[in-house]
Amino acid sequence: MTRSSNVTWHEQSITKQERRERNGHHSFVVWLTGLSGSGKSTIANELAYQLYKDGVQVYVLDGDNVRHGLNGDLGFSDDDRRENIRRIGEVAKLFTDAGSVVITAFISPFKEDRSQVRELLDADEFIEVFADCPLDQCEARDPKGLYKKARNGEIKGFTGIDSPYETPDHPEVVLNSGEYNPAECAGQILHYLKERKLIKGKDS
Repeated sequence: MTRSSNVTWHEQSITKQERRERNGHHSFVVWLTGLSGSGKSTIANELAYQLYKDGVQVYVLDGDNVRHGLNGDLGFSDDDRRENIRRIGEVAKLFTDAGSVVITAFISPFKEDRSQVRELLDADEFIEVFADCPLDQCEARDPKGLYKKARNGEIKGFTGIDSPYETPDHPEVVLNSGEYNPAECAGQILHYLKERKLIKGKDS
């Protein structure tokens, strides 16, 4: 990656901590990763809705949505996938610095890329959530018809078919998204966030 030259970092007049205090909650990234069809986007939006109802400043960065604009110039080669995740990591960090909670829903198949995003953030700002759904179930769902196209050779380098997915080693949360519905999966994430006191529970 080419680095910009002749640029200087300017400190903000409002700190991240001050923004958190105004919002009344911690800021962090919930990073949903998993195969296509594992339920990431649906779970992310269900979680966002639950947090929003509780007064949390929250936004969802969805893989397809981001490729309509910010990352519209990227394809699906390994290099482009890495750049896709690098950019999303930088955007997620900005949301965190702004005192907000950001939920991302990306396949993000490579461990190294996810680790690099984690390193951008402080220790309590990156929550990796693995949507663990077996390939056969993801393929049976095939909500976008992508597995069928990959099997027919219409799509090359499709994760889970002819491109690898590297399972997280130590995710903060593992969801059995093949067995539990999106609301139940979102509830498991909420339980973790409250247990870690990243957001307030009802009795707080």
